[in-house]
Amino acid sequence: MKTPLSIQLYSLRNLPSLEEILDTVKSAGYQNVELIGSHLDDAARVKQALAQRGLNVSSAHVSIAALRDRFDAIMAACKTLGFTQLFMPSVPPDERQSPEPYWTFLGRELAQMAWRARDHGVALGYHNHHWELNVQPDGRTALDCLFAGAGNSPLTWQADVAWLVRGGADPVALMQRYKDRIVSVHAKDLAPANTKLDEDGWEDVGHGVLDWRNSLAAASVASGAKWFVAEHDKPSDPARFARNSFAFLNSL
Repeated sequence: MKTPLSIQLYSLRNLPSLEEILDTVKSAGYQNVELIGSHLDDAARVKQALAQRGLNVSSAHVSIAALRDRFDAIMAACKTLGFTQLFMPSVPPDERQSPEPYWTFLGRELAQMAWRARDHGVALGYHNHHWELNVQPDGRTALDCLFAGAGNSPLTWQADVAWLVRGGADPVALMQRYKDRIVSVHAKDLAPANTKLDEDGWEDVGHGVLDWRNSLAAASVASGAKWFVAEHDKPSDPARFARNSFAFLNSL
């Protein structure tokens, strides 16, 4: 497969240690990982654990609170770990149903952070869920408002395709609309309706109802995605998810 693969380590968060998480993804075939914010708080230890397994960092997720409170420390962690792409993955739960002014302001705030990050050689982007597809009174979605607020800034986008589908969007059309921002996609999958309820309805990539092989993979690349990052929000068996998803994505 020409598009590089990575895996979001949030998917393996229930394993007992960082070392077991990294051993699991390495055994599954991955050479790259996407970190979560807590990994940046102990960058030297994480760097050593990655190096011992020959793993590299493709990107990381970091909260808006951390970006506001510890921006310089986060930039330093990126340098220590040797990667250049951050994504802000989610807004706090009590803010997810906010009206248009909130999302426009958030876009402006992230834009300012993206300019600052660029001065450190780091790109900052946004990662969606489904609540950003809530329609505002003017007919735009929250995601539209956020990107409008970001203007011509270097803010990027990691499109979480399965969350777009859950939110009722056409992921291909939406990725094309914002292809100038897309640099990465979360490759994940949905189980058939009313199945895999213990896994919140998610499925290993390529084993669910989303057409990654014939449509979504090519559409993602055509929209600018340079990374496919496998993710499952609640796998009952993280090692199974990692193996199955790598085998499928690597076959494309």
